[in-house]
Amino acid sequence: MDVSIFLAKFWGWYLIFFFFILSYNPKRIKQILSFLEDEKFSILVAFIAIVIGLLNILFHNIWDSSATVIVSLIGWIALFKGLMLFAFPSLALKAIDFISLKLIQVIYVLLFLMGLYLLNTGYGLIQY
Repeated sequence: MDVSIFLAKFWGWYLIFFFFILSYNPKRIKQILSFLEDEKFSILVAFIAIVIGLLNILFHNIWDSSATVIVSLIGWIALFKGLMLFAFPSLALKAIDFISLKLIQVIYVLLFLMGLYLLNTGYGLIQY
């Protein structure tokens, strides 16, 4: 299986699951944000984001079509977020506090739509 197709399916399913879990239990959003204030948790999240970002970038740093660009951007964003949270935790927490709960909900809806697009690309459901 092509790496682009595999990662489109992986990230598509991940974004869909993430959206439905957070839609079903919106208290998780506040819980995650409050957990990030704990240094141990933020270091663990930063480490995981760095590893996921690096693996995604090393296996897929392709900038051809819109689906491959989205997959590559997910890797770069994960790496950047992990590095920011690890190197500058207070700055990262200020940025997180700046984002209101309403904006987070808009972002999750956009991520849901991106997940649908990636799944469509991975499985070729709707041809256009």
